Amino acid sequence: MNFINRLIVKTRKSIEMRRRKLKITRNFKDLKERKKLTREQKKEIQDFYKSMIGRKVPLHCHEYFYSRTGHFTKEYVPANFYHCELVPRANIHSAGGILGDKNMCSLLFPNENIAHSILKNINGYYYFEGKPVSEEEAIAACQNLEKVIIKPSKESKGHGVQIFQVKDGVTSLNGMSIEQLFKQYKKNFLIQKCVRQHKDMAALNPTSLNTLRILSYRSGMEVLIIYSVVRIGRSGQVIDNQCAGGISTTISKDGKLGKTAFGGYSEDDITKTDSGVVLENYQIPSYDKAIEMVKRLHLQLPQFNIVGWDVAIEEDGSPILIEFNSNPGLSQSAFKSGMGDYTERIIRELWPRPNTWFPS
Repeated sequence: MNFINRLIVKTRKSIEMRRRKLKITRNFKDLKERKKLTREQKKEIQDFYKSMIGRKVPLHCHEYFYSRTGHFTKEYVPANFYHCELVPRANIHSAGGILGDKNMCSLLFPNENIAHSILKNINGYYYFEGKPVSEEEAIAACQNLEKVIIKPSKESKGHGVQIFQVKDGVTSLNGMSIEQLFKQYKKNFLIQKCVRQHKDMAALNPTSLNTLRILSYRSGMEVLIIYSVVRIGRSGQVIDNQCAGGISTTISKDGKLGKTAFGGYSEDDITKTDSGVVLENYQIPSYDKAIEMVKRLHLQLPQFNIVGWDVAIEEDGSPILIEFNSNPGLSQSAFKSGMGDYTERIIRELWPRPNTWFPS
């Protein structure tokens, strides 16, 4: 790599590092209680990271999550370090744009239980029930649809997700026609059948599909479950993502929920859902089956060693994959750690590898 290219990469990385830090420090100011790390805590953190990567790390995330959760651990992972150093060493950046497209799920896992896509738009081309069709044929095929969901295929965090119906070409979205809806989304989107979720999942919030976010790490032929959290929508809301207004709490190894959930960046210590369900020890149905599915699917994605999986539980108790994320964030507030007991192992395994997003 020549000097100019190295400078460009270094600049991009620096900008991204600052952006990630700014987000956390801005959220820190909104917290009701802001804790300061003691000298001993700072030393414990820096000794931990220096032993693995040979240098210190910024402490803003440790301070933020310690303040938010009341729980201190050296194993919180700075967001900018995670996204700019660890994930780029774990996952092949160039593969994310193609394989990370939500439209690819059914093609990558043809024999698995995947949320059914009625219509796909890939790079401007339409596919109805898996068959290539023209835009006119796609519009004609979608003149009458029962409750469905539309979302961008390359976006995350619930952006652009809408539930609607279509009757005689007119959607329930303010009377917009299906043709107008397609034009609004332009390209790279999909329409899926709404999943009918298990009654115990619907009880958490009936208006949203409440999903499990399972973060897994592949090490050779072993798939480790770093953590699982449940994401629950708020009353009347469709989206369950915490960053879009939902709440999340950790799930134990036996499928039981934690005592409290976390909402937006300053909404903490939530003990009940909006529907009145007490979170502590609430049993997630078929949790073991969901974990088995994730471990099986991850072995089919050799391009990515860290993957975030969104899994729902159907009416009959079967886990169903909604989508996966090849650049997942960390739910450090709900999990009260970065990567838990696997933090040191994962960092030590990944650090010697080349950074595929910001090569030096």
